[in-house]
Amino acid sequence: MNLNVVITVNEFENYRKHREEMNEKIFALQNKQINRFYALDTGAYLDGALSTKFKELLGLSTSLVLRCEDCIRYHIIRAVQEGCSDDEIAETLAVSLIVGGSIVIPEMRRAVNVLSQLREKQANDESIEGLL
Repeated sequence: MNLNVVITVNEFENYRKHREEMNEKIFALQNKQINRFYALDTGAYLDGALSTKFKELLGLSTSLVLRCEDCIRYHIIRAVQEGCSDDEIAETLAVSLIVGGSIVIPEMRRAVNVLSQLREKQANDESIEGLL
Protein backbone atom coordinates (compact mmCIF):
# COMPACT_ATOMS: atom_id res chain seq x y z
CA MET A 1 0.00 0.00 0.00
CA ASN A 2 1.47 3.36 -1.05
CA LEU A 3 1.09 5.87 1.76
CA ASN A 4 2.99 8.61 -0.05
CA VAL A 5 0.23 9.56 -2.46
CA VAL A 6 1.01 12.87 -4.09
CA ILE A 7 -1.75 15.41 -4.41
CA THR A 8 -1.20 17.20 -7.68
CA VAL A 9 -2.08 20.81 -8.37
CA ASN A 10 -4.89 19.39 -10.46
CA GLU A 11 -6.31 17.51 -7.46
CA PHE A 12 -6.35 20.67 -5.34
CA GLU A 13 -8.06 22.47 -8.22
CA ASN A 14 -10.52 19.61 -8.72
CA TYR A 15 -11.32 19.66 -5.00
CA ARG A 16 -11.93 23.43 -5.06
CA LYS A 17 -14.09 23.25 -8.21
CA HIS A 18 -16.12 20.31 -6.92
CA ARG A 19 -16.84 22.05 -3.60
CA GLU A 20 -17.82 25.23 -5.44
CA GLU A 21 -20.09 23.44 -7.93
CA MET A 22 -21.80 21.31 -5.29
CA ASN A 23 -22.33 24.27 -2.95
CA GLU A 24 -23.94 26.20 -5.82
CA LYS A 25 -26.31 23.29 -6.42
CA ILE A 26 -27.10 23.04 -2.72
CA PHE A 27 -27.79 26.80 -2.50
CA ALA A 28 -29.97 26.56 -5.62
CA LEU A 29 -32.32 24.35 -3.59
CA GLN A 30 -33.12 27.50 -1.60
CA ASN A 31 -33.78 25.53 1.56
CA LYS A 32 -33.94 27.80 4.58
CA GLN A 33 -32.59 25.22 7.05
CA ILE A 34 -29.62 24.33 4.81
CA ASN A 35 -28.79 28.00 4.27
CA ARG A 36 -29.02 28.68 7.99
CA PHE A 37 -26.70 25.77 8.72
CA TYR A 38 -24.12 27.06 6.23
CA ALA A 39 -24.32 30.52 7.83
CA LEU A 40 -23.95 28.98 11.28
CA ASP A 41 -20.94 26.95 10.11
CA THR A 42 -19.27 30.03 8.62
CA GLY A 43 -19.92 32.09 11.74
CA ALA A 44 -18.63 29.38 14.07
CA TYR A 45 -15.12 29.74 12.66
CA LEU A 46 -14.87 33.52 12.99
CA ASP A 47 -12.57 35.00 15.63
CA GLY A 48 -14.17 35.22 19.03
CA ALA A 49 -13.04 34.04 22.45
CA LEU A 50 -11.20 31.40 20.40
CA SER A 51 -9.17 32.43 17.36
CA THR A 52 -10.05 31.21 13.88
CA LYS A 53 -6.70 29.40 13.86
CA PHE A 54 -7.60 27.45 17.02
CA LYS A 55 -11.09 26.71 15.71
CA GLU A 56 -9.62 25.24 12.51
CA LEU A 57 -7.51 22.91 14.65
CA LEU A 58 -10.68 21.91 16.52
CA GLY A 59 -12.37 21.30 13.18
CA LEU A 60 -9.42 19.19 12.06
CA SER A 61 -9.49 17.10 15.22
CA THR A 62 -13.22 16.53 14.99
CA SER A 63 -12.94 15.63 11.31
CA LEU A 64 -10.19 13.10 12.03
CA VAL A 65 -12.24 11.40 14.74
CA LEU A 66 -15.35 11.39 12.53
CA ARG A 67 -13.20 10.14 9.62
CA CYS A 68 -14.49 12.72 7.14
CA GLU A 69 -11.85 12.80 4.40
CA ASP A 70 -13.29 15.89 2.69
CA CYS A 71 -13.46 17.70 6.02
CA ILE A 72 -9.89 16.74 6.91
CA ARG A 73 -8.60 18.18 3.64
CA TYR A 74 -10.62 21.36 4.15
CA HIS A 75 -9.44 21.92 7.74
CA ILE A 76 -5.78 21.15 6.96
CA ILE A 77 -5.88 23.73 4.16
CA ARG A 78 -7.60 26.26 6.43
CA ALA A 79 -5.21 25.57 9.33
CA VAL A 80 -2.20 26.19 7.10
CA GLN A 81 -3.85 29.31 5.66
CA GLU A 82 -4.37 30.52 9.25
CA GLY A 83 -0.66 30.07 9.96
CA CYS A 84 -0.64 26.86 11.98
CA SER A 85 2.79 25.35 12.48
CA ASP A 86 3.60 21.70 11.90
CA ASP A 87 3.97 21.31 15.68
CA GLU A 88 0.47 22.69 16.28
CA ILE A 89 -0.94 20.34 13.67
CA ALA A 90 1.03 17.39 15.08
CA GLU A 91 -0.36 18.03 18.57
CA THR A 92 -3.85 18.20 17.09
CA LEU A 93 -3.24 14.84 15.38
CA ALA A 94 -2.03 13.39 18.69
CA VAL A 95 -5.13 14.54 20.58
CA SER A 96 -7.32 13.16 17.81
CA LEU A 97 -5.55 9.82 18.05
CA ILE A 98 -6.14 9.67 21.81
CA VAL A 99 -9.82 10.57 21.41
CA GLY A 100 -10.52 8.38 18.40
CA GLY A 101 -8.08 5.51 18.84
CA SER A 102 -6.16 3.64 16.18
CA ILE A 103 -9.01 3.98 13.66
CA VAL A 104 -7.77 7.58 13.25
CA ILE A 105 -4.36 6.48 11.90
CA PRO A 106 -5.43 6.18 8.22
CA GLU A 107 -7.02 9.63 8.49
CA MET A 108 -3.81 11.02 10.00
CA ARG A 109 -1.92 9.67 6.97
CA ARG A 110 -4.28 11.54 4.68
CA ALA A 111 -3.92 14.70 6.74
CA VAL A 112 -0.12 14.54 6.77
CA ASN A 113 -0.11 13.89 3.03
CA VAL A 114 -2.14 17.04 2.40
CA LEU A 115 0.01 18.99 4.85
CA SER A 116 3.18 17.86 3.06
CA GLN A 117 1.81 19.01 -0.27
CA LEU A 118 0.81 22.39 1.18
CA ARG A 119 4.26 22.87 2.73
CA GLU A 120 5.84 21.99 -0.61
CA LYS A 121 3.72 24.62 -2.32
CA GLN A 122 4.78 27.17 0.29
CA ALA A 123 8.45 26.21 -0.11
CA ASN A 124 8.07 26.86 -3.85
CA ASP A 125 6.49 30.27 -3.11
CA GLU A 126 3.15 29.10 -4.51
CA SER A 127 0.00 30.61 -3.06
CA ILE A 128 -2.32 28.39 -1.06
CA GLU A 129 -4.98 31.08 -0.65
CA GLY A 130 -7.13 30.04 -3.62
CA LEU A 131 -7.36 26.36 -2.78
CA LEU A 132 -10.87 26.52 -1.31
